[in-house]
This record gives sequence, structure tokens and C-alpha cells, in this order.
Amino acid sequence: MRIDKYLWSTRYFKTRNIATEACKKGHVRINEQVVKPSREVYPLDKVIVRKNQINYEFTVLDVPESRVGAKLVDIYRKDTTPKEAFEHNELLQFSKDYYRKKGTGRPTKKDRRDIDGYLDEEAE
Repeated sequence: MRIDKYLWSTRYFKTRNIATEACKKGHVRINEQVVKPSREVYPLDKVIVRKNQINYEFTVLDVPESRVGAKLVDIYRKDTTPKEAFEHNELLQFSKDYYRKKGTGRPTKKDRRDIDGYLDEEAE
């Protein structure tokens, strides 16, 4: 089975087209090699998929006939993603929540005072 179809059928990507684009951009590796979307995947291949700033790592156990339900995904792959990858993503999410949302307009007077206070603390 093609790697793009495998990633779609094991629910790493919502559509096969998105999986194909990820392969073309170099976000998918099999056995430490960047692959094209048409690369065949076999049992015991080690796959790394970069998605949402997380490197998902897994080993292919079997190849499904078609897209499988979420509960059946573990039959076809063994997840070996390290926990540190998810912790790093949580830190990024926290830092994004701290800043103002994009498109909310100019800073208010209170925001300006906070920014000036922060810059004054750094200068000391």
C-alpha cells in the first residue's frame, strides 16, 4: 500500500490529499529516509510523521484493506512517539495563549503599560 494511503487509512490525516502534500513537503520518513507519496509501506517499517510540530513515530504492524475505525488503528501500527514531543507542544500552546489574539486591533492603554513595564524590568 502507498504511504499516503496508509497514513489516511490509519487516520493520521483527514484526507488522502493532505497526506500526499505532507509527503511532498518532506514531513514523512520511512526508515530515516524522506519518501514520496507513492512509496510502498511494509510491515516492520519505522515511520516518522511531522504534524502540528510533533514528530509522530510508529512501526507498521500490518496494512489495512481500507480506512479503519479509530478503535482499530492500533491493530495496524505500534506507536513509539516519545512523551517529550507532546510536552514541547504543550509549552508552545501555553506561549501562544499568553499573547494577544491576531486581529484584535491596536493595544489598549493597559496593554501598553504592561509592555512598557515588562521592558523596564528587563533593562534593570
